[in-house]
Amino acid sequence: MATTTCQVVGLLLSLLGLAGCIAATGMDMWSTQDLYDNPVTSVFQYEGLWRSCVQQSSGFTECRPYFTILGLPAMLQAVRALMIVGIVLGVFGILVSIFALKCIRIGSMDDSAKAKMTLTSGILFIISGICAIIGVSVFANMLVTNFWMSTANMYSGMGGMVQTVQTRYTFGAALFVGWIAGGLTLIGGVMMCIACRGLTPDDSNFKAVSYHASGQNVAYRPGGYKASTGFGSNIRNKKIYDGGAARTEEDDQSHPTKYDYV
Repeated sequence: MATTTCQVVGLLLSLLGLAGCIAATGMDMWSTQDLYDNPVTSVFQYEGLWRSCVQQSSGFTECRPYFTILGLPAMLQAVRALMIVGIVLGVFGILVSIFALKCIRIGSMDDSAKAKMTLTSGILFIISGICAIIGVSVFANMLVTNFWMSTANMYSGMGGMVQTVQTRYTFGAALFVGWIAGGLTLIGGVMMCIACRGLTPDDSNFKAVSYHASGQNVAYRPGGYKASTGFGSNIRNKKIYDGGAARTEEDDQSHPTKYDYV
């Protein structure tokens, strides 16, 4: 029961994280215009991974997609690639984890196969969450660097007087969505890996096998031998050949010789 619960909770968290990664990738507010020095403006600008938008005070919003790929910064293209890779890995992890659920039986699939599938889905979720977190963090680092560079250019010389007016960008809502989504996917992957231990068969328990001796009394004699088992025998009188003379078993048991040893 605990293993099934761990699997279901991990799958649900990964589903939420994957949905958040998809939403964050498609959002336009990865970077928003900083209004600290100019709170009252007629134009508000924000940018995403795929297009930049301008919102006017009248409520009209105009978005323009990026028509170039080679002209974009290398860091932006890297963030795009990381988010797409994370989404693809998350989709594969969802598909594998559905078939790996303990409550679902497919043919003659045993628990060891389900354990391997659960571990695989957990690893996919972990990599997906790491890709999302790294992609969002790289974009945030780029924003911080550009922000302080723009600030240094704005407040330079003349005793701190503002010489130029530059548009500075700060964190958008998509960054926080991406961080939370990546964390949920990562936690879901860890829970799937934990559930894998509950599905792995315990190889330390072996069936006990008791061994019994096939015979209790074995007698050896020069020139002949006699073996008797503990299960008894239907033949009471067996002939034993000792040096060419035939004797019965009863005679031999009643008259032991010095050559008998056990």
